[in-house]
Amino acid sequence: MDNSVRKFDVIIVGSGAAGLTAALRLRGLGKIAVLSKGDLTAANTYYAQGGVAAVIDRTDSLESHVQDTLIAGAGLCNPQAVQMVVEQGPAAIEWLIEQGVSFTLADEQTDSQAPLSQNQVAQNQVAQNHLAQYHLSQEGGHSHRRVIHVGDSTGLAISDVLIKRVRETSTITLLENAFAIDVITTAKWDEYPARCVGLYVWDVRSATVQTLQAPYVILATGGASKAYLYTSNPDVATGDGIAMAWRAGCRVANLEFNQFHPTCLYHPKAPCLLVTEAMRGEGARLLLPNGEPFMQNYDPRAELAPRDIVARAMDDVMKRRGLDYVCLDISHRPAPFVREHFPMLYKKLLTLGIDMTREPIPVVPAAHYTCGGVATDLQGRTDLPGLFAIGETACTGLHGANRMASNSLLECIVFAFSASEAIASLPVAADLNHVIPRWDDSQVTDSNEDVVISHNWAELRRFMWDYVGIVRTNKRLARAQHRIALLQAEIAEYYGNFKISSDLIELRNLVLVSELIVRCAQARKESRGLHYTLDYPQTDAVAQDTVLVPNTR
Repeated sequence: MDNSVRKFDVIIVGSGAAGLTAALRLRGLGKIAVLSKGDLTAANTYYAQGGVAAVIDRTDSLESHVQDTLIAGAGLCNPQAVQMVVEQGPAAIEWLIEQGVSFTLADEQTDSQAPLSQNQVAQNQVAQNHLAQYHLSQEGGHSHRRVIHVGDSTGLAISDVLIKRVRETSTITLLENAFAIDVITTAKWDEYPARCVGLYVWDVRSATVQTLQAPYVILATGGASKAYLYTSNPDVATGDGIAMAWRAGCRVANLEFNQFHPTCLYHPKAPCLLVTEAMRGEGARLLLPNGEPFMQNYDPRAELAPRDIVARAMDDVMKRRGLDYVCLDISHRPAPFVREHFPMLYKKLLTLGIDMTREPIPVVPAAHYTCGGVATDLQGRTDLPGLFAIGETACTGLHGANRMASNSLLECIVFAFSASEAIASLPVAADLNHVIPRWDDSQVTDSNEDVVISHNWAELRRFMWDYVGIVRTNKRLARAQHRIALLQAEIAEYYGNFKISSDLIELRNLVLVSELIVRCAQARKESRGLHYTLDYPQTDAVAQDTVLVPNTR
C-alpha cells in the first residue's frame, strides 16, 4: 500500500478524444493528471474508423444536422444538447486542425462531392472557405455528406495528434497503467457537504493503491460494450466511469440503449474488427451469403438506414435463416476507389485472406456504443459537486435512443470544451485540506482463485448477449437479472477478502453496469430506438428518459 497522497487541480480519467481534449483545454489552469488503464492509446478513439460529423459543406446546414440527429434519436434527444453540439461542430474541426490533424483532402479521393444547385449554394454559409478543401463522406442517418475523416483511420489520427500534444505539455502528468477504483467523496465525513475530492487508483506497475486528491475529477472512460460477447470495442470498455459515478451517488440514465454496430467482421482471428459505416455510405450492400440483398425489405433507406434498424434487420434475417453471418459487398466499386477510401481496412482484411475489392466481407452485428450513462448537464456536471463526466461515459441527451454515426467524436470534443470552460470558471484553489482515509488492504490476502474472475467474466458476456441483446423480452431480462445478482454476490465476497487486481476492478464495474442496463431495460415498457422488446413492440406517444437514482448519496 502506498500511503502518499498526490495532489492535482484536475484529474481526468481516460485518454480518448474527450479526456485528452479536456486536458489540453485545461493545461493553463494548474496541475492536470490524465489516467489511462494502459498506454495512452487504450481508448475507443484510437480504433474509430469513420470520422467526425460536422456542417462544413455549403450544401449542408446546421438545421439539417440537428434534424438528422433528432430523427436518429427516436424522439428522446435533448434538443438543447443537439443544438449546442451541432453549432460547435465547425469550431471543433477547426481546433483539431490547429492541433495538427491532417484530414483527407477532396482531391485525394477519386469520387466527387454532390453537384450543387443554386438553392443549395444559397442555403448555408456556415462553412469557412478553407474547410471546403476536405473530403466528406456520408453515413447512415445523415442526409448530407458531412463526415470529415482521415482515410478510414480517423480515430487513430486524432489520438496520435492529441497524445503528442499532451506529452509536450509540462503541466499535464500522464499516469499510464493506472486503474481508477473509486471516487473519493466527503459524504463519508458528516462534517462536510458531499463533494468529490479525488480517486483511489490501482497502479499496475507497482501493484499498489495510490490516493490522488483534486477538487475536480473528469470521468472520460468510455462505455461498457465489453459486457457483451461480441463487440467492436477494445478490452478497456468496461463501464468504469459509469460504475464509479453510481457508487459515488450519481444518477444514470437511458442505459437500455446499447448500440450494436451492424458490421463487425465475422472471423475467428479478428473478432473485434469493425467494418466502417462509411462503406455503406460509399455504396456497399448487405447481402445474404447467396448474394441476395435484403435491406430493402426492412427500410426504404436500405443500407443507409440508422444503425438500430440495420442491426435488427441483420439479426432477424440471420435468425430466420439460421445464418452465422451476412455479407457486406463493395466489390462492385472500382478497386482503386476501394483501396483509396479504406486503406487500413483493405490491408487488414488482406492479411486475413479477404480481398474486399473482389469479394464480400462476412459481418455480424456487435455491441458498439453505450448511448446512456452518467446523467449530466450541458457542461458535464454530475450530481456530485466536483465530478464531471464527458464522452461516452455521460448521458447528455445528444444521442437519445440511438446515436447517429460519427456524432460521437464530435460529442467528445464539444463536451470537453464545455466541461473545461465550466471548471476554469470555478475556484482553482478549492479546499484540498481534507484528511482522506488511505486505502486499507491490511485485512485481505492474495488470491489463488483468479479463475473465478475469468469464469464470471465469460458467463456475464454470454448471458448479456443472449438475454439483453438486440431483441429483448421480459423473461430474458429477468433471467439476466437473476444471474447478475448471483455474480454480484460472488464478486462482493471476492472483493472483500482478496487483494484487488486490474481484472477484478473491471469485472466489478462491468457487473454493476450490466445490472443498471437490465434495470433500465425493464423500466421501459415500449420499443424505441435501440431498445426493442417483443413484449412491448409499440412506441409510446410521449418519449421519457429512464433515470435510475442510487439508494444512498
